[in-house]
Amino acid sequence: MPAEESLATAARLRRRMDERRTVRMFSTDPVPEQLVLDAIAVAATAPSGAHQQPWTFVLVTDPEVRKQIREAAEREEQISYAGRLGEEWLAALRPLGTDEVKPHLTDAPYLIVVFQQRFTLLEDDSVRKHYYVDESVGIAVGMLLTALHLSGLAALTHTPSPMKFLGEVLNRPRNEKAFAVIPVGYPAEDCVVPDLVRKSLDQVLVRV
Repeated sequence: MPAEESLATAARLRRRMDERRTVRMFSTDPVPEQLVLDAIAVAATAPSGAHQQPWTFVLVTDPEVRKQIREAAEREEQISYAGRLGEEWLAALRPLGTDEVKPHLTDAPYLIVVFQQRFTLLEDDSVRKHYYVDESVGIAVGMLLTALHLSGLAALTHTPSPMKFLGEVLNRPRNEKAFAVIPVGYPAEDCVVPDLVRKSLDQVLVRV
């Protein structure tokens, strides 16, 4: 790619990604499934330790399953907001206005539940360990959020703690551990987001 084209592409991407916002108020309007499938395919191109690709993306569209996930998540969140998180963490959350009620889990037309594959289950029931799993799956989720945003969709990285219930509701094998729940859809017409300011490039960049 010629340098001039590279510079224009990089500047355009920087502007587009600066428009990304985390959304908690979703429209129930349908979304073309191919948009979501393409974004997951992009995420699956992420680099991974030893190229083990230690991720599973569970696409949840069934309203009843999404209802089960919401009910289980809200039970855990109620305990967390009642004190399990600790006062310091709760204080950090207050400016965002979050609480234990999670309508995005049933309003958004899609949930992408990302699982880490901690190891591979072999046919003889033995296991093969995976390496750099947290790093690999974290990179894949970042690429997923980027692809969703550039496709005109809104998303939320939701990490209820603990998340063991996700494996139970979705009947996942024992080598998988839930990493995040990502509601995906269009923002609600009355959607609001916190008026946040990102750190500038000078604040996050160190030259050596």
